[in-house]
Amino acid sequence: MRVQRNHLSDADVEPAIEEVDGSSLVPLLEEFVHLPRGRHRRLRLRTLLIGLHLCCQITGGKIILERTTDVLYFRLSPAMRTQLEIPDYEDNDWGFEAAYAVVRRLFHAMKTAMDPSPLPPNKHLTRQEAQRLIDTADPADLAAREHRLALFTEFVLDASVGPLKNLLAELTGGVAVDATPVRTYARGRRTNGPELSTDPDAGWYVREGDHRDPDASPLADDAEPSRKSRKLSGIPQKKPSLRKRYLFGFDAHLAVTRDTRHDKPLLDDGTPDPEVPPALVLGLCLDKPGERPAYNGLKTISRLQKRGYAPGYLAGDRAYNNSEPAEWQLPVRALGYQPVYDYRVDQLGNQGGTQGAILVEGTWYCPSMPQALIDATGDLHAGRIDRETWTARIAARKPYRLMPKERQDAEGHQRMMCPAEAGKVQCPLKPRSLGRGIQLPLVDPEPSPTGPVKVCRQRAITLAPEEGAKHWQALDYGDEQWQKIYFRLRNSVEGFNGFAKSPLAEAIESSRLRPIRGLAAQTILLVFQIAHANRRKITRWLDSLALSGERPVRRTNRRRKTKPLGTWTPIGHLTSAT
Repeated sequence: MRVQRNHLSDADVEPAIEEVDGSSLVPLLEEFVHLPRGRHRRLRLRTLLIGLHLCCQITGGKIILERTTDVLYFRLSPAMRTQLEIPDYEDNDWGFEAAYAVVRRLFHAMKTAMDPSPLPPNKHLTRQEAQRLIDTADPADLAAREHRLALFTEFVLDASVGPLKNLLAELTGGVAVDATPVRTYARGRRTNGPELSTDPDAGWYVREGDHRDPDASPLADDAEPSRKSRKLSGIPQKKPSLRKRYLFGFDAHLAVTRDTRHDKPLLDDGTPDPEVPPALVLGLCLDKPGERPAYNGLKTISRLQKRGYAPGYLAGDRAYNNSEPAEWQLPVRALGYQPVYDYRVDQLGNQGGTQGAILVEGTWYCPSMPQALIDATGDLHAGRIDRETWTARIAARKPYRLMPKERQDAEGHQRMMCPAEAGKVQCPLKPRSLGRGIQLPLVDPEPSPTGPVKVCRQRAITLAPEEGAKHWQALDYGDEQWQKIYFRLRNSVEGFNGFAKSPLAEAIESSRLRPIRGLAAQTILLVFQIAHANRRKITRWLDSLALSGERPVRRTNRRRKTKPLGTWTPIGHLTSAT
């Protein structure tokens, strides 16, 4: 360290001081870190946060307490050390060990104040002892610690996107939530064994299904259908494979923002559009693999508006929209987001109804819509139609949609018109809609001894937010707008996962750079890695912009020749230029 030591100028330290002082972390944590009794700590919490911030920038996103000690005690100017109230230590082995002990104790005190787990790390707890600790823990205290940890991650992530904060605040393109596996430093133990791992909050990540360890908990009702049920229902069966444990660690739930409004992210000269920022992470939390996807997804996006980010479209994989509506679908709509979903093969087609209207793949339609249009996506998966036919049938659904008559009220209720009343189709039950031209489809209502359903008797119906909440989405499933929004958001979060997992950069999936056990410790170290990945993306993007007529600093990445958005289907792209 002494040979490679480069002293930091005061100008390099000032931005870190401003970001720490601009957050609410110091007053929030100081009462738990600096106790009123006993020996006073020789380092302030504010100073440690500044040191962690500087260490992250110097080491490429890695938080190493030895490097933090070197930065704070031996790489700052004497005037800056005086300003930050850092005591002097001799620049030798004894001095460094003494300073390192101060940093380590303060870091662990900060970590303990934000640890939402009642289980202590670094020891093999028996299952009986772990259960006793869980039963005797104070839920209010654990919730308070969880809130402090969430505020800490928000501070680190907001600081990383600071140069683009104003641009991101105006962005209403969308957010994607996803969980990606990351290893922990501890070694996994047998799931049904007598003892837990030294990182008791971690679990086994399974590559297939919902990623939960099948030995730890039974499969949920909304999990992928079993082979037997798939066979009985006629669903195409996959080749059976053995469930193999993939890694021992956590699911990192990320909230990634992306501008979906622009069809051309590159300008005519091949450089990026300055108004289209890169995909960046704004939220993060850790949990056991496959556990509580709805809870963790909401935790990452629930405070985005309070932090200045406007809500827009929201996309996630099937683990989120297969949750209970009260846990995911209704809360995200209450936050102002417009969900965009994909569905399992056994959830396609008619998904239920109310007042006579039917919900087909997330959109309300006329009950007399032809069955071939209702089953279009299911027929595509079963191989009964080709992709070109599926695209035509998806487009043919549009006239049968229920049209909004009024905007949603404050409680989420909305008046929806029958498509015949909206002038989109012709229906014998609505004589005024007849004779409007052959370009409008003619509806053939099925006769019923009880008479027409409510949506056919009235000009409009009122839809409550709970009706069809599990599968409802803001866009028409499968059309070009849905493809543009859903695939861009999903590709953005998957692309960021690969960007941050690169072994040549942050390597977030590896545990070698986070050699501390425990949920809070892993979260603190991981969020600094994610923040560094944000900064790296912003730097690459800024260097590739052509501003004021000058050529960019670095060449824009060559874009591969890809298929147009309109040629994509749920099972691949169209082969012809139809």
